[in-house]
Amino acid sequence: MTSLQPQEQIHQKEMDVLPKKSHIRSFWKFIKKNPAGFIGMLLVILSVAAALLSQWIAPFEPTKASLSSRLVPPSWADENGESAFLLGTDQVGRDLLSRIIYGTRISLMVGFLGVLISMVIGTILGLVSGYFGKWLDDFIMRIADIQLAFPFILFAIVIMSVLGTGIWKIIIILGLTYWVGFARLIRGQVISLKEQEYIQAARAIGGTQFRIIRKHILPNVLSSILVLGTMYIAEFILLEASLTFLGLGVDPTIPSWGGMLADSRNYVTTAWWTATFPGIAIMLTVLGFNLLGDWLRDRFDPNMKV
Repeated sequence: MTSLQPQEQIHQKEMDVLPKKSHIRSFWKFIKKNPAGFIGMLLVILSVAAALLSQWIAPFEPTKASLSSRLVPPSWADENGESAFLLGTDQVGRDLLSRIIYGTRISLMVGFLGVLISMVIGTILGLVSGYFGKWLDDFIMRIADIQLAFPFILFAIVIMSVLGTGIWKIIIILGLTYWVGFARLIRGQVISLKEQEYIQAARAIGGTQFRIIRKHILPNVLSSILVLGTMYIAEFILLEASLTFLGLGVDPTIPSWGGMLADSRNYVTTAWWTATFPGIAIMLTVLGFNLLGDWLRDRFDPNMKV
């Protein structure tokens, strides 16, 4: 009995090591098979980490100005060998790196909350329109057509000019405008799904309409909702930066990428870093969400596996 214990312990250790090796191999296989998806996931993780940890990783206060440090170029160390402004400073001496890190919070807040609002509205209306059809379908789709007839930027400029600027107003406008994409996508899928045999069987055994939608139809469209939502986050980040650049978005006192680009318009030729680094931040974040969305689409869409 005692002689078997060492062998059992060795066998147990081997069993403990195997799952770790299999996880590492699976992860490495995923990277080799989906390099673009991995890069997108990495960029998104870095953006989210910067937003959550901005208070601790930003080297300076993002709103602290110093005219003596105005338009300082990027450098690793100052004349005394101490740490300096890695990405330079803006026209009033604020640290560019700190403002970019804090600006991540605004961009992701607009992206995630705007998509959440449009996702909820679009999912509900898409399910109702596709499942019940008839006059409800016609009514909801005509509202969607009217919504699509208005260019978003023009619509947003009119609303923001009347109601004023603010981050929450941008989020609400985005959420109330982009629900159409979710509604039309889900409606098309529900029309196809409700004719499937398992849906007919659920009706035959007395399943209620609400239960059928919640238990059988909604789980089958969640992947499409996730993919479209990821794509829309990238688009919302660009739209927020565009509106803020035009002076109709986030308050100028709040660090945001669009505001930084707007402030740098007069210094592009003399201080290239004031516009370059915020632009790179927007590009990498949007690229990350787009690459992640492309990978999710390839992962969940059965037509892409043929």
